[in-house]
Amino acid sequence: MKKMDRKLANRYFKERTRYMSFYFIVWFVVSYGVVIFAEPLSHFSINGYPFHYFMGAQGSIVTFIVLLFINASVSDAIDKKFGILKNDNEREKAINN
Repeated sequence: MKKMDRKLANRYFKERTRYMSFYFIVWFVVSYGVVIFAEPLSHFSINGYPFHYFMGAQGSIVTFIVLLFINASVSDAIDKKFGILKNDNEREKAINN
């Protein structure tokens, strides 16, 4: 990671923190919100299973995997926006070092 001035670094980490906060909110809702509201959600069904059961068995895992891919692509976009990794060659150098 190359050096950057303090104001730019603060903006960078503020943007990253905002996205991470969003991911944690989604994680909380998927993990605990479905459990907390299991009774009202049991009226809906997916593939013949009650919604709360489906989310506990498969939906939360799929949501977490999707969040990982979204996080990776958004992080790359933020890194390019702030000039941390400008292209794939620099990314390869960073990974190999």
